Amino acid sequence: MNAERRGSVQLFATCIVEHVKPEVGLAAVNVLERAGWRVHYPEGQTCCGQPAFNAGAWDDARAMARHTIGCLERSIHDVVVPSGSCADMIVHRYGELFADSPGWAERARAVSRRTREFTAQLDAVGYRPPARTGVPTCVYHASCHLLRGLGRREGPLQLLKHAIGDRLVPLAESEDCCGFGGLFSVKMPDLSAAMLQRKLTRIEESGAAVVTACDVSCLVHIEGGLRRRGSPVAALHVAQLLDGLGRNVQ
Repeated sequence: MNAERRGSVQLFATCIVEHVKPEVGLAAVNVLERAGWRVHYPEGQTCCGQPAFNAGAWDDARAMARHTIGCLERSIHDVVVPSGSCADMIVHRYGELFADSPGWAERARAVSRRTREFTAQLDAVGYRPPARTGVPTCVYHASCHLLRGLGRREGPLQLLKHAIGDRLVPLAESEDCCGFGGLFSVKMPDLSAAMLQRKLTRIEESGAAVVTACDVSCLVHIEGGLRRRGSPVAALHVAQLLDGLGRNVQ
C-alpha cells in the first residue's frame, strides 16, 4: 500500500541517538518514510544543550541552542525528534534561555512551533502503523519529559496498541521515573540507582520480553541495569517496535 505523500520533515536525531543508538534514528526514518514523509538530516546538528541547561550552565546552553536553531531554521520543514527530553528542550526551554534576547527568542519560537516529538508527529496526521504479528510481549515506560514536559500520555500507547495489540501488557508504576534524569544520575547516584532498581523490578514482574520508551536516554539507563541483573528483557525504542524490529526479539 502506498503511503500518502506528506512532504518533508527534518530529523533532529539527538546526540545520544547519533553516538550511542543510531539504529533508533534509522528506525524513526523508516517509520516516517512509511508514513509518507521525505526525511532530511540537517548537517551540523549537535547537542540541544539540555545537559548544560539542567546543570545551570546557561551560557553554554545558549551557545548550543543558537547553533541548533541555526541548523534547523535553514529549512522551513517540521522538525521531528525521537526523544521527549530533547523535544521538550527545544519546544519549551529555549524560550527560557532567550527570555532577555528578543531577536533570539523569536527565532527560538519559530523553530519550536514546528518541532514535535516522534510519536506526536505521527499523531498529528492520524497515522496508524500496520498491525504486527509475532511480536514479543512488551511494556511501555513513560519517560518524564515526554509525559510531564510535553503532556504525551495516551499518544504513544495508542500507537503501540494499534501495532502490537494485546502484546502490550501493563507495567506497574509505568509513569514513575527510571532514575536517569541526565545529570541527576551523576550528581545523586545512590538515589538514581534505587529508583532504577524499583523500575527494573516492575519490568521483570510484568513478564514482558521487551521494555520500550520514547527516550533513548531512559532506555540506555534501563538496559544497563537489566544487563547487570542478567535479565533477558530487551530495551527497544518505540520507533524500533513500530519499524517491526521487535519481531526479532525472542
